[in-house]
Amino acid sequence: MTLRPDSTLSLVSPSISDCRQVAPLKLGIMASGNGSNFDVVAQAIQDGQLNAQIQVLIYNNPSAKAAVRAANRGVEAVLLNHRNYKSREELDQKIVQTLRHYDVEWVILAGWMRLLTSVFIDAFPERIINIHPSLLPSFKGIHAVEQALASGVKITGCTAHITCLEMDSGPILIQAAVPVLPDDTAETLHARIQIQEHRILPLAIALAASSSKATVSLT
Repeated sequence: MTLRPDSTLSLVSPSISDCRQVAPLKLGIMASGNGSNFDVVAQAIQDGQLNAQIQVLIYNNPSAKAAVRAANRGVEAVLLNHRNYKSREELDQKIVQTLRHYDVEWVILAGWMRLLTSVFIDAFPERIINIHPSLLPSFKGIHAVEQALASGVKITGCTAHITCLEMDSGPILIQAAVPVLPDDTAETLHARIQIQEHRILPLAIALAASSSKATVSLT
């Protein structure tokens, strides 16, 4: 267990002390809402902890604060409103075209609230990373925090994983466990889980890339 000043006891596995790589990664980040995970990745890059650059942010919600965060960091943001497309496949095809236009190598789903089709998955096989607020395979889908509370579990957390066609499935990269406290609400529990999401996402990116061209230090 690791006691952190910004959270309760948490357990991260695997334990990774460094997320720097030999070669820079070209990232495309996709978000639908607040964009705090976008900011975490951008900050890790700025601090020299993650050797990468964000090529583009794609967002589907015109009011998403993620676009403001991107503008503040000088990252180009592209709005692809899902309401303007006749099907998920048509949207995904446009997303793929946009990511390729910006020369993206790895796609990071940082709060992307749309199901992906094979059009997308097949375009970036084993190069799409998702962050989900539960210890997968438990509590897939939306309202994962509420599901955990309703089930009465004593431990939940978050998972960064390689994305496949099945929702919230695919090889797990790294997880962080968070205890459920007796007086937790969905808001308080989600806030503590999000602290751990911010902790593990940059590490997961490095870990995923390490098989081909990156080196991480495992402790």
